[in-house]
Amino acid sequence: MERQQLSDQFKAIYHQVPDLVVKSPGRINIIGEHTDYNEGFVLPTAIDKAIYVALGKRDDQEIHLYAADFKESFHTDLQSLAPTDKGWPNYILGVVNQLLERGLPLTGFNLFIDGDVPLGAGLSSSAAVECAVGYGLNNLYDLGLDRVEIAKIGQLAEHTYAGVKCGIMDQFASILSKAGTVVKLDCRDLSYSYVPLELGDYEVVLLNTNVKHSLASSAYNDRRHSCETAVALIQEKHPEVNSLRDVTMDMLLELVKPVNEDSFIKGKFVIEENERLNKACDALIAGDIPALGEQLFLAHDALSKEYEVSCKELDFLVDQAKRKEEVVGARMMGGGFGGCTINIVKKGYGKQWAEELAPLYQEAFDLELTPIFVKTDNGSELVY
Repeated sequence: MERQQLSDQFKAIYHQVPDLVVKSPGRINIIGEHTDYNEGFVLPTAIDKAIYVALGKRDDQEIHLYAADFKESFHTDLQSLAPTDKGWPNYILGVVNQLLERGLPLTGFNLFIDGDVPLGAGLSSSAAVECAVGYGLNNLYDLGLDRVEIAKIGQLAEHTYAGVKCGIMDQFASILSKAGTVVKLDCRDLSYSYVPLELGDYEVVLLNTNVKHSLASSAYNDRRHSCETAVALIQEKHPEVNSLRDVTMDMLLELVKPVNEDSFIKGKFVIEENERLNKACDALIAGDIPALGEQLFLAHDALSKEYEVSCKELDFLVDQAKRKEEVVGARMMGGGFGGCTINIVKKGYGKQWAEELAPLYQEAFDLELTPIFVKTDNGSELVY
């Protein structure tokens, strides 16, 4: 997205030149699904699809917003902040609310938002919005916030104004990523390190199922409850245990399996998913991309059969991937029940493969298959 184009659009709406323009990217997660709320590990990175925000100070207390995607404007003022039933402004206003709650000095501002993160594909456009706004306002008002704090503000904005009790992975990836690496994030204490993502003869291709089944939110709450039940059963004997991160397979076998089979299976998944993530990191460090791919295939099987968050469309795409020697790994990515599969494909083969798959997918589900080709990118940054 061109800097000049954003500036011109801002000027056309607000009759002023923006003080700054910020971009904040969407993300993929290589492996580590449903581990974040169990204090486990995740392995995300930013992609070269981003949300762009142009900002200009006002000399009053009013907030004026314009979303290019929806061709809609919205305005309020700093004294009247509240969630709106319009939806999209909440991701912006929630961030402003968090800054005000911290007693940080803001005035009114004009904001223009646009982007090329595909909506509804599970690439975290909402976190990208929150991080772009947080990073932009931090720079505009010289608030002195560090990147981890901006990620936390984005997460809380989503909890309070958008009403989604998300983990912190998406915001963390959007603001802290570095091109050419993945972030190994410990969701227990937010410590993190960068692991090189050098795929050599391979590339990442996302395949968007173009479905989002209505099961997603209720199933998410059910899975959380199953995990919490496993922890509660173990705490009766081991009060020092805080989450599944502290749990061993022996504890699950002794204290959960005899009482609650479902909680045992869900707890087992989380422990083994953390182990798969560590093996994936070892493979990346060794430059062994087929070994990385093997962990993705294993993760998908477990997400589908044990954690039960896949769907027939996702399973179909991963089954097709297993039949191709040019695809060394694939799995569903995100919360489940739709969205994308992430695939590690021989470089240059992705487009051909997507074209081969599209008619098979269309025939099976009467749906279009959309390939998304991505590269890693840096986290939030000033465009100017």
